[in-house]
Amino acid sequence: MRVAVQPAPFDLGAEVQAFTAGVAGAGAVVTFTGIVRDEGGALSRMEIEHYPGMTEKAIAGIVEEAVARWSLADALVIHRYGSLRPGEAIMMVATAAPHRGDAFAAAEFLMDYLKSRAPFWKKELRADGSAWVAAKEADEDALKRW
Repeated sequence: MRVAVQPAPFDLGAEVQAFTAGVAGAGAVVTFTGIVRDEGGALSRMEIEHYPGMTEKAIAGIVEEAVARWSLADALVIHRYGSLRPGEAIMMVATAAPHRGDAFAAAEFLMDYLKSRAPFWKKELRADGSAWVAAKEADEDALKRW
């Protein structure tokens, strides 16, 4: 299990290859990569803030829960912070399990948690000003299935 909270971009291909090479007994690896999106074409960048130490601990706790709940062989979460431009990778989740159902379910669980509960604060900066990103009801609803 690895959790990385970092400002630097990550190499998705290298991360997936290293993760896959390190999982023994897995029959499935599921990955998801989140990208900074620009709905409407006006976003210049997104600023992501967090509290070092607290963020990693919170994410590690939910990853440990996913590993136990779905009997995962391994799990990986990388989440960036700092200034990110549209189109840049903001995060990735990888899960490995003996069977694909567990790998998919655990990945979705982790993504829903990261979207709604991980202690990150996001501000969108646009030509017409800036605004903190508010929680969305759909994201909160997604957590209810777990």
